[in-house]
Amino acid sequence: MSATESLRHDELVARARQITTRELQVYMERTAGSQRATDRARKVLPLGVPSSFQAYDPHPIVVRRAQGSWMEDVDGNRYTDYDMGFGALFSGHCHPTLRAAVDAQLDDGTLFVTPCELNADVAELLAARYGLPMWRFTNSGTEATMDAIRVARGITGREKIVKVEGGYHGHHDEVMISMKPPISEAGPADAPTAIPATAGITRAVLADTKVIPYNDPEALERVLRDGDVAAFIVEPVMENIGICMPQRGYLEAVREITRRYGTMLIFDEVKTGITAGWSGATGVLGVQPDLVCLAKSIGGGLPLGAFGGTQECMDQITAGKVLHLGTYNGNPLCMAAAKAVLADICTPETHQEVNERNSRLVAACQTVIDGAGLPAHTVQFGAKGCITWSVEPIRTYRDYKATDFDLAFAQWMHGINRGVLLPPGLDEQWLISVMHTEADAMHYAGVFQEFVDELTA
Repeated sequence: MSATESLRHDELVARARQITTRELQVYMERTAGSQRATDRARKVLPLGVPSSFQAYDPHPIVVRRAQGSWMEDVDGNRYTDYDMGFGALFSGHCHPTLRAAVDAQLDDGTLFVTPCELNADVAELLAARYGLPMWRFTNSGTEATMDAIRVARGITGREKIVKVEGGYHGHHDEVMISMKPPISEAGPADAPTAIPATAGITRAVLADTKVIPYNDPEALERVLRDGDVAAFIVEPVMENIGICMPQRGYLEAVREITRRYGTMLIFDEVKTGITAGWSGATGVLGVQPDLVCLAKSIGGGLPLGAFGGTQECMDQITAGKVLHLGTYNGNPLCMAAAKAVLADICTPETHQEVNERNSRLVAACQTVIDGAGLPAHTVQFGAKGCITWSVEPIRTYRDYKATDFDLAFAQWMHGINRGVLLPPGLDEQWLISVMHTEADAMHYAGVFQEFVDELTA
């Protein structure tokens, strides 16, 4: 960075901090009801929320209703929802087709704990999309990745797994490692140290999980050479650090290397899932894993996960070698929702229409960035997009950590006070759902333009 560029960057950061200070005060004034609700909840819920992801400063907005592409908080503020349940609502809030399917199933029961015909209906729909023949259902993405890892260990007879630094795969012990590690503790970039993300991770679990950088096939080969790794679990497109795309040839190399060393390749498509396209990132990018994990948008807002795999992998369950259990697995209410999403709402035509709408939003934001000469860029993958506050595309977690969080936070605060609801983590991405209109989508670009105008004034 030249001296001139550094000076301008410092000026932008100073202006961003001024905007943040003002907008925090506005936020406190317009969300007083959310503050009261959070204070009440903190007396009976740690942090005042049911999931730690939902806690953020100064306090989260507390929502009372949502429909289509919008949510309304307890203060009566209306937001265009670009968070969409951390990507779980590609079908939008309360889609009429989904609601009709759920209402019809409510008349026939919510839980049987014995098979229903909808189980096969949904499994057939997933098999058609992903080209993997056998499926099982879970209640969340966490369960899906946990069970897929167990299957990989069962088929290989090995214990160790490999994950990517900065990757999130749920909240079971084996993968709550190096999710967002401090760089000061994380070791060399090409051979990261495995860092537990929480207390409660045993030393034995830590020793069984190896960590490598994304977009580095050589690092993967190094950790597989000992022949003791059951699985490499990876998001084909990393979406825990904005949207981090695989470099050309990376996934193809991953597929070849894992096959050569007898390691199962697990694609965590909980986030990319059907939001990337009709057949997810697996279909868009053209690389077939041994096992794929889904959740979020396949349930249309109801709690549902799934994992599918090759016949050889899933026969571990058929033979009874690997157990997969769960009282709520494949319950008819969630199955009815999933069938509506996969068969009727998220059709190939709808996927194309939404992705094109998102492309127009991404292009509009990039035009704003280019016009102002900002140190930022846009990324799109299917119905998702993000603005990353760095000049160059990020390739790894270390690149992500070097982005400008002062600018990102100022943009988030400015937007939420103008009805733009983005995920609060500054490392997530927006989702355009099937229920976002053109005006809904472009509202984001308009508010972003207002922010940039003030930032650069």
